[in-house]
Amino acid sequence: MKVLLIEDEPLLLNTMKVYLETEGYVVTTAATFRNGLEKMYDYDYDCVVVDIGLPDGNGLDLIRQLKAHQAQTGIIIVSARDSLHDKLTGLELGSDDYLTKPFHLPELNARIKSVLRRRLYGGQNQIHFGKITINSHTHQVDVAGQLVLLTEKEYQILLFFVANPDRFLTKAAIAEFVWGDHMDLANSHDFLYTHIKNLRKKLIEKGCPDYLRTRYGVGYLFTAHP
Repeated sequence: MKVLLIEDEPLLLNTMKVYLETEGYVVTTAATFRNGLEKMYDYDYDCVVVDIGLPDGNGLDLIRQLKAHQAQTGIIIVSARDSLHDKLTGLELGSDDYLTKPFHLPELNARIKSVLRRRLYGGQNQIHFGKITINSHTHQVDVAGQLVLLTEKEYQILLFFVANPDRFLTKAAIAEFVWGDHMDLANSHDFLYTHIKNLRKKLIEKGCPDYLRTRYGVGYLFTAHP
């Protein structure tokens, strides 16, 4: 899952980034209004965490612009001000949640997961696709009740496929989602083939139909349709 953090406190920004990366997120950061505005349009983020009180602008204005261009992106406001007016304004603009500083990092992680469940999977911890069941909280995957042991990268690839059923996904898009912002600059995405081959093999070994369609040299389609 791709997350953008917009926060002007260097220590807090780095602490959030390191923590979320250990939780399996792909994290991009920005420390100013201007930088956040630039980063916002680089990718379709799953969630943006934005501080209201930025040194060169108001985070609420970033939310206005983000919702105008990427309406489905989840948004969490963080602020040192426990202001009812700010909370109501943020919610009216389309933000999903509001955290008052200081907060615990596990709480931020829980809020992000909640936003992602609502945005991508209708609020469900259990995600179903054909014979596949994914628990987005524990990262457990099973096929018709049989546990499938996946690496974290294989899990993220599967989650991306399930979140985008019947859509053709380029290798570059998959690589960016799982590995981060600079993978679109790689000369080759051949490394992706090994991870997808192993994922496919593990699912089929547990009796899962082969939902993956490959367009050689270009990308993949994940579909339950023949």
